[in-house]
Formats: sequence, C-alpha cells, structure tokens
Amino acid sequence: MINIQSLEKKFQETIAVSKIDLQLEEGQTIALLGPNGAGKTTTFRMLAGLIKPTSGSIIFDQVDESMDHRHYIGYLPQYPQFHGWMTGYEFLILIGELSGLTKKESRERASVLLKRTGLENAKNKRISGYSGGMKQRLGIAQAMIHKPKLLILDEPVSSLDPVGRRDVLDLLKALQEETTILFSTHILSDAEEISDYLVVMNEGHVVEQGKVQDLAIKYQKQVIKLSLSEAPEDWIETLHNLPYVKSIKQQSLNLYLETTNIAATREAILALIIENDLTLTHFSIEKTTLEEMFLEVIGFEATLPLIKKRITYAST
Repeated sequence: MINIQSLEKKFQETIAVSKIDLQLEEGQTIALLGPNGAGKTTTFRMLAGLIKPTSGSIIFDQVDESMDHRHYIGYLPQYPQFHGWMTGYEFLILIGELSGLTKKESRERASVLLKRTGLENAKNKRISGYSGGMKQRLGIAQAMIHKPKLLILDEPVSSLDPVGRRDVLDLLKALQEETTILFSTHILSDAEEISDYLVVMNEGHVVEQGKVQDLAIKYQKQVIKLSLSEAPEDWIETLHNLPYVKSIKQQSLNLYLETTNIAATREAILALIIENDLTLTHFSIEKTTLEEMFLEVIGFEATLPLIKKRITYAST
C-alpha cells in the first residue's frame, strides 16, 4: 500500500532518519520498535505530512505522487492535546469538519466512532473529565474520523495504567479489520500481541524488519535453564566443555546454557548431575523472547539473560 524509498531527514547537521526503505502492505499491523532517539517519531511525522523529508519518497499505491496524501492517513501523536472544555462528541465533529467532512457526515461518523471506542456513554461529558485511557481512545477515534487507509499511532499506550492499556489494545485488535495500523511502542509484549510485522530502528536506520514468526525463527536460540540447590561454580567449566554448548550465563543459582543440540545436551547434563550428586530444583527448555531479539538487533549486550517469559510461536 505504501512504498517508502530512501527516506531521510536532517536537522542541520544531525541525521535523524537515514535512507530508510519500507513497504507497508494493506491490512497489516506493523510495530515500529527502537530505543529513544532511534528516529521513530520523526519517521511518523514525515509519513503524516507534518514535516517534509530532506530526501526520499513516500508513495501511496494508486495515488498520484503530486497529490497531498495526508487525506489517507490518521495520526495520533504520543502526547495528544484536547480542548478540555469540549465534549467528546463536539471534538469529533470539529475534527471531522477539519478533515473535509460535512457537518452531517461528521455527526454520523462521531456517533459511530464513539460507540466503537466505548465512549458512547461519555459523549456529552467534557474531555477534561476523561481518564487517560478514555483520552487515548478518543484520540484514536479522531484519527479514524475520515476513514484513513493508514492509522499511525505514536506510543499509544505508554502513559496508561494497565486497565487503560488493555482497553486501547483491545480497540486496536478490533480496528485491524478496517485499516492498516502502524504504531510504535516500548512495550514489546504489546508488539508481539497485536502486530504481524516488526520494524526495528536504531540511530536513524532500519536495522531489521520482517514478519513476527519469521524473525522468531531467525533469532531463535536453544537455551536450557538449570536451577540448583547449591552454587554451581565448581562444575561450570565441565559444562563449558560439553559438546554443543555455545555459552553459559549465570544468575545466582540459575544457569542458562545456549546449545546447538537440546537433546544431547540435556542427557549430558542429567548424567553430570547424577554423577556429582547435585540437587536439581528446576530444568526447562526456554524460547528466545522478543526482548532478547530486540536487544541483539540493536547491539545491546545484556549482562544477564532476559529469559523471563516463555513465548511459543505457532508453526506453519
């Protein structure tokens, strides 16, 4: 649907975004990941038409390049601003008219979206009385008022409590059937939950991109976690010398062994435990998490393994 070619943005001598290439397919939900300062917001602002690229192009399928493409985009910034004295219904009507809808069309769309976002009962309440989650849902409604082809959301859940975050994530899941969604987040579990394509940026560059399952396969590591009742220092060297063991990381009484052959390593470890009369309190085979993949892609060396959650990817 959108072809981004060699997109770059400079602020004086600083390159915020450097020659990125992306292709966004219709119907996708794309998560843009990256540390602070990676260039995510600048990329969003260029896509939304709020700032002009220094070079490169943003081409919408079946849209003349000379035309203003902002009509096809709905945008929610990270810190949206609202007129607190207005009601949610009044605000959406105003945004609808600013987007080129007639007053009648704006009222109809406002009613539909207030119901869709769960704000129908608060339509006549002043926005100043809305909770954080309600304001974010209202922000998504205003971005959807003109039926955009692409919905861009910059950190839509970063400032919300768990209840508000869940409300917004459920709303995004429901909207996936209606439009293409491009959003950024620092909460990697959210990216895993609702997106089917990941783009990772670092220092202005796209350093990795692909379907979630494809990246899971690409970065998957086979790790065995052991927990012992006593300090394992005495036999870590023995484990290092086992065939197939690539690396070992220690966290208190826990050991994380990366191996190229799970079955053979498991048998060898259990034999060593019996031979040394050690008490094994935990044994599990762990999956690489999205967080580990992210840290590896951006070149961050963690001092301890971040295998805290087991993720199972469906096989195809």
